[in-house]
Amino acid sequence: MLTWFLPMLVCGTEPSTKINQNWPQWRGPHANGIASHGNPPLEWSESNNIKWKIKIPGEGHATPIIWENQLFLLAAVQTKKKVDPDSGKQTKANTGYIPFNKGTKNLQRYVIISFDRSDGHIIWQQTAREELPHEGTSIYATWASNSPVTDGQHIYAYFGSKGLYCYDMAGNLQWETDLGDMEVMNKWGEGSSPVLYEDKIIINWDHEGQSFIIALNKHTGKEVWKTFRDEVTSWSTPFVIEHEGQVQIITTAPNRIRSYAADTGELLWEDKGLIAPEVIPTPVSEEGLLYVMCGGTSRASELRAIDLALATGDISDSRALVWSMKKETPYIPSPLLYENQLYLVKRTNGILASLDPKTGQAYYSGQRLKGIGDMYASPIAVAGHIYISSLNGSTQVVKHGQKYESVALNKLDDRFSASPVVVGNDLYLRGKKYLYCISDIDQP
Repeated sequence: MLTWFLPMLVCGTEPSTKINQNWPQWRGPHANGIASHGNPPLEWSESNNIKWKIKIPGEGHATPIIWENQLFLLAAVQTKKKVDPDSGKQTKANTGYIPFNKGTKNLQRYVIISFDRSDGHIIWQQTAREELPHEGTSIYATWASNSPVTDGQHIYAYFGSKGLYCYDMAGNLQWETDLGDMEVMNKWGEGSSPVLYEDKIIINWDHEGQSFIIALNKHTGKEVWKTFRDEVTSWSTPFVIEHEGQVQIITTAPNRIRSYAADTGELLWEDKGLIAPEVIPTPVSEEGLLYVMCGGTSRASELRAIDLALATGDISDSRALVWSMKKETPYIPSPLLYENQLYLVKRTNGILASLDPKTGQAYYSGQRLKGIGDMYASPIAVAGHIYISSLNGSTQVVKHGQKYESVALNKLDDRFSASPVVVGNDLYLRGKKYLYCISDIDQP
C-alpha cells in the first residue's frame, strides 16, 4: 500500500527540499499543517521575541504564504467610495437582513501584498480589483478569506467571486480569470483555497448555484478540465494525494465525498456526504488512510477514516470505512495528523483531542486549552510541538505526545483567524490588525 502527500507543486521546477523550506500554500508544503524544518520560539509576548510587527491594511482571514524572502498576503481594503443606491448598481451585498451577516455599500480593494521577511517592509502591493462585493459575508468572516498559492515563480491570488490573478514575484500581473459569482448559503462568505498540481490550478466551486471543480492551466489561466458537481455550498479546500500511482483530488461536502483524477477530472470514487450542512475542514491522510470530517454542532459532528486501497465506485457503508466517530470533531479548524497522532479541536471552542489514526482510540480527549478562546485558525506542528492560535490573541504550544502537556500560553494584542505559518526559526501570525514575525531574537 503506497500513499504519500503531494507537495502540490510537483511541477518539476523546484526540488522538494526547497518546497519544504517554504510555506507555499494553505496548510504548508504538503497541505497538512506540518513544517518539516525549523525551530521557532515556544514563548513570546508583545515585549518578547517579536522580530517585527507591521500594521496590515484592510481585512482578511487568508493565511499568508512564503517563498524565500517574500511573504504574500491577501486583504480586502474598504474604500470611502460608496455605491449610489439609486444608480442601479446595488447588489445582494447590502440588501435584506440575514442573522450573523454583514453587507457594505463601500467599494472594496482586493489587494495582494508582498512583505520582506527580514524586517516586514512592503516590497510591493497590487490591487487586483476594486468593486462592491456581490454578496454579504458572515460577521465572523471577511471578503479575503481564500489563501494564495505559489510555485516559486508566480503567485496565484484567489479572491473567489472576484477572480484569480497570476503575478510574477516582482508583482507584475501575468493573467487573470473570472469564474463568476458564488451564491453562498446564508451569504456566509467564501473560503476554499486553490491548490497546485503540476501545471494545473485546482479550484472547487461549491455554492447554491451550479457547482463544479475546475483545473486551470497555471501558465495561461485557461480551462484544462471542468467537472460539474451535484453539490451545495462547502468551504473545504481540495486535498491532492497520490495512492498507488493514481493522483487524486479529494473533496468533502454535504452531498457527497468525492475523489477525482487530477489529470482529467474523472470521478474515481464517492461516498455519502458528511452530516453537517457546513463542511469546512480540509482532509488529511497517512499510510493509505484518508480522514474526512465536519463538526458544526454536537448533532452534526462526524469523522470517517477511509481505506484508499478499497475506495472504488460508490463506497457508501462499504469495507472502505475503517472507523468513524461522531464527537470531538472541528467545525472550522482543519485537523492535524502528525507523527502517527491525529489532533482535533472540538468545534471552535478550544477543546483538544488526540487519537490513534489507525483505530480512532483516544490518547486523550476533552482537554480544555486554558486561555484559548474560540478558534478559526488550524493548528500546525513543528519540532515536536503543536501551535494552536485563537480569536482572543492567545496561542498555546502543546508538546506532541500521547499525554497532554501544555508548554506555553502566549498572548498578543490582536485576534487570530488565519492559521500560523513557520519557515525556519520564524513563526508568522496574521492578526486582525497586525502581521507578526516571532523569532528568538537572542539567537544569532
